Amino acid sequence: MCYTALAVAVALSAVACGASTGTSRSTVAPHATGHTVRATPTRTPSSPASTTATPTTASPTTATPTPASPSRTQSPPARQTRHDSTALPRGGHRILGRCRVVAYYGGPDGPALGVLGSADADTIAHTIRARSRDWRGYGLPVQPAMELIASVAQGAPGLAGLYSAPIPDDAVQRYVEAAHRHRMLLILDIQPGRGEFLPQVQHFARFLADPWVSIALDPEWKVSAGEVPGTVIGSSSAAGVLAVRDYLAALVAAKHLPDKLMIVHQFTRPMLPDRDRIVARRGVEVVFHADGFGGQAEKIGTWRRLAFPRRPYGTGFKLFLRDDTDLMSPDQVMALRPRPDVLTYQ
Repeated sequence: MCYTALAVAVALSAVACGASTGTSRSTVAPHATGHTVRATPTRTPSSPASTTATPTTASPTTATPTPASPSRTQSPPARQTRHDSTALPRGGHRILGRCRVVAYYGGPDGPALGVLGSADADTIAHTIRARSRDWRGYGLPVQPAMELIASVAQGAPGLAGLYSAPIPDDAVQRYVEAAHRHRMLLILDIQPGRGEFLPQVQHFARFLADPWVSIALDPEWKVSAGEVPGTVIGSSSAAGVLAVRDYLAALVAAKHLPDKLMIVHQFTRPMLPDRDRIVARRGVEVVFHADGFGGQAEKIGTWRRLAFPRRPYGTGFKLFLRDDTDLMSPDQVMALRPRPDVLTYQ
């Protein structure tokens, strides 16, 4: 999840995936890295099928499911409109260097996983727009966004044994529709547990065919066999990230879509041990995003240690509304170099 790893209490690993979604935060425990590990509440998808079905790994150019048009739902809202399938919310086809993205992060079922879930999608969209105004005047127009945890790491294996489960499609659809009503980007965040990124990304192919939907990958929640998400800080090889990059690039080309962001969250170097192998590709704009909560000096130190590359890559910075001590102001964040392209509130 993009905040620092959160400790899953030993008892949590015994909780079945059928547990209630209304879980409270577990006790925070110190981690050896100087960050903390916080448990991801175990959530239950809408039906058992969503935990047992393994997403297809077919080539995106040969087996991409037909996307759900944001303007064609079973009960379209009165304000639903059809948008240009080749343009982003602000127009054009590229994001980095054209605008600065300001997002709220979280799950759909309450604030436990982040501020995005603290209100319904339309209400929180108005809050994000208000927050985005704080970031005007720094050389680029601002693009509001929502980062929705679409694949949630679990403290129990579930029937598929992956320690991860997708949220229901109808929950994703609600945010797709809200994004179009409010002219926002929607970023689907993937926490794969013991699984791989690519199959879980492909599970949401119908939504990724929407020009305003992008992807975020969370190595913190990608663990090895024998490990449980939240009890360790996960990691990913470049190969797993590049598989998603190639899939998105093929999707963009096949459907003549504007560029998609591929945000990769990180707060320690070992989370992406061969990060230098992650290279950009036409149609996919790679953003390395610094996570981790704490005091200002600690957050700035993390930013410097990560030493993100400059263009063609983008950079991102996380702000924790509750867990940061002395929340950094836009002026303070914009003093970082390189200046972050994506600002995410949790």
